[in-house]
Amino acid sequence: MRNRFIVSPFFLDVELPPLEHFAHPDWLINKPLFEGRDRFIRMSHINDAIAQFVAATCNRGERPVSIAGDCCTAIGVIAGLQRAGIHPKLLWLDAHGDFNTYETSPSGFIGGMPLAMIVGRGDQTLVQAAGLMALPESDVILSDARDLDPDENIAVQTSRVRHVTNVEALPQQIVQAALYVHFDVDVLDPQDAPAMLYPAPRGPSLAQLGAALQSLAQTRNIIAVSMTVWDFKQDVDKRTEQVCMQLLHALIGDEKG
Repeated sequence: MRNRFIVSPFFLDVELPPLEHFAHPDWLINKPLFEGRDRFIRMSHINDAIAQFVAATCNRGERPVSIAGDCCTAIGVIAGLQRAGIHPKLLWLDAHGDFNTYETSPSGFIGGMPLAMIVGRGDQTLVQAAGLMALPESDVILSDARDLDPDENIAVQTSRVRHVTNVEALPQQIVQAALYVHFDVDVLDPQDAPAMLYPAPRGPSLAQLGAALQSLAQTRNIIAVSMTVWDFKQDVDKRTEQVCMQLLHALIGDEKG
């Protein structure tokens, strides 16, 4: 399947210039014109552009690949899939759960909430702006999410989301259905990919995660992929970039556009 790339060079609604410079010449750069200072409105503009791109790409029989600075842009990807009439299963690869709400989050950080929003929990401003229909929790696999806040952990464990702590078990967990894979690169152990904003120790190694992603790719069920990137400022030697891009291409193949 031919891959089409969109890069949203933002962390939430703040511009992230190194991500724009990282993009290949034939990748779409998502930089909507903003009006006002409202964070949710600005983020909604970003997500709407992603949704339009995803829907158009899927309708052409191609695979959208979204690269951004935070996980909230997954809302735009799912909204776009739904606009194209696709209702996928979701695999969420992340060192963190992103399953907080304002009631469970110690910090109130919105970047730790998108998966909860996607299944209909917590603040629904971004979800409603994108026109997203909440995914059933039973259609979501969360892996490996080893760094959960206390109340967030309770929410995950009492939900219908499948929490798979061993990435090597992922291929056995995936049913034969359209699959959207969201890949936050901090799921990797920091020993293999140290340049992370929110590093969490004791994660899967490059070899373990790479083998799991290759197995998933071989099912040919992956219809969309998104990736949340590393910390460009820390990655002076580009070691983390090389590792993360190696894993992305394990999911989507070597074709770049």
